[in-house]
Amino acid sequence: MRTIDEIRDFVEREIVPRYDAFDAGHNRDHVYTVMTQAMKLAEFYPDVDRCMLLIAAAYHDLGLAYGRDEHHIHSGRIVREDTRLQQWFTDDEINTIADAAEDHRASSVHEPRTIYGRIVAEADRIIDSETIVRRALQYGMKHEPGLDREGQYCRLMDHMREKYDYGGYLKLWIPHGDNARRLDEFRRLLADKKAFRTLFDVIYESLNQ
Repeated sequence: MRTIDEIRDFVEREIVPRYDAFDAGHNRDHVYTVMTQAMKLAEFYPDVDRCMLLIAAAYHDLGLAYGRDEHHIHSGRIVREDTRLQQWFTDDEINTIADAAEDHRASSVHEPRTIYGRIVAEADRIIDSETIVRRALQYGMKHEPGLDREGQYCRLMDHMREKYDYGGYLKLWIPHGDNARRLDEFRRLLADKKAFRTLFDVIYESLNQ
């Protein structure tokens, strides 16, 4: 018999510390946020197993240890290969958890296969203007350090339009919660070039102090 407290203790002790090895946009603060948001969204779905959902949220980015491009696939593999989970979950439940980890990625070409995948995917959409810009800029500064301020701004703007603008690849799967409203607000900010550039400059300066 599993309890949510037991699962929380396991996640806190064994899983969360693994995020310390990742970049600033995917550190333990990020996984805490995703877990918290997932539990909040689960309030709309009383039939969702909270223990399964918490594990899916906790494991969703572990695949970053093998690179970014296919990290979601590796996250699912890590779930399936972690024999410790067998003490709490059936094989079918573990497969459902793994599917949710695989389906969380914003650029996925298909809709998440289960409600667990939809919740984790939605919880992973941190739609906060400052957080979005900061994480994208941190990524750009780490992976393309040779770019100057204008280069980083152009790279970031291309990514913002590709992902968040109307017709972008970011999809929202849960009709409840605040993400739809926040995405609309961010799109308005993105359309206001002066306001968006001001936000970029403030964050750029803070990261280069």
